[in-house]
Amino acid sequence: MAAMAEALRFSKMHGAGNDFVVIDLRGGRAAPDTVLAARLADRHTGVGCDQILTIEPPRSAGAVAAYGIWNADGSPSGQCGNGARCVAAWLVRDGTARGARFVVDSPVGTHEVESLGDGRYAIAMGVPRFAPADVPLSGFATVQPEYVLELDGARVVFGAVSMGNPRAVIEVADVAAADVAGLGAKLQRSPAFPQSCNVGFAQVLAPDHVRLRVYERGVGETLACGSGACAAVASLVRRGRLAREATVSLPGGDLRIRWPDDGAEVIMAGPAAFVFEGEWQA
Repeated sequence: MAAMAEALRFSKMHGAGNDFVVIDLRGGRAAPDTVLAARLADRHTGVGCDQILTIEPPRSAGAVAAYGIWNADGSPSGQCGNGARCVAAWLVRDGTARGARFVVDSPVGTHEVESLGDGRYAIAMGVPRFAPADVPLSGFATVQPEYVLELDGARVVFGAVSMGNPRAVIEVADVAAADVAGLGAKLQRSPAFPQSCNVGFAQVLAPDHVRLRVYERGVGETLACGSGACAAVASLVRRGRLAREATVSLPGGDLRIRWPDDGAEVIMAGPAAFVFEGEWQA
């Protein structure tokens, strides 16, 4: 009789409703391939999640660990703010991270973490990049506060920024009525975004408060998006629509975003929660 494959241990977590399956790869296990990632993420026959996070050995001096990010369709992602907080909480519980401050490596850089207590963490998410080549955004030679595209005969106005992954930010009058799935999918397919993009729909409520819904590559709409919240604040600050510190209200909860100045990293603060532990037998 053939031996059963070793069970894959995982943690189910979420940050403001953006949910994850967290897997420890530090023992030598390979990263999930596209088939396994899709099976794990399936909400009917798998565990169910927006993305899969892998805990890995650190890649830079001073970091306690690194992490990888895999979308529900098995494609890799460069950054995930809610995932970063969940990784931080996982490393604290595991004992790998000690003290109130530590450093982790993401697929796109190194990030300082501060434990705020009560299951909340603040993460330095990097300096926003607005140059079209850095997003990347094709068809535009210079940085603009807003860009305009014609999509299926409709004029779409958006900001573009990279927070480690390409982001489009569309300001709307009422985020509840926004065509998130329809317009989000159209922008993702547009040749203007050669690597596709994550699309945020933002409604400014006050100079320090914005409502946000996000349509992500390889996932669809999520209850929350940390890097999307950072991108929305940075883009709206550059457009003169928002203060440098603001609350971002997403369907899954609130995040606090602070961008001290144009050359500074964006700081994101919010919750991370454990849901359950399990073993994947398939």
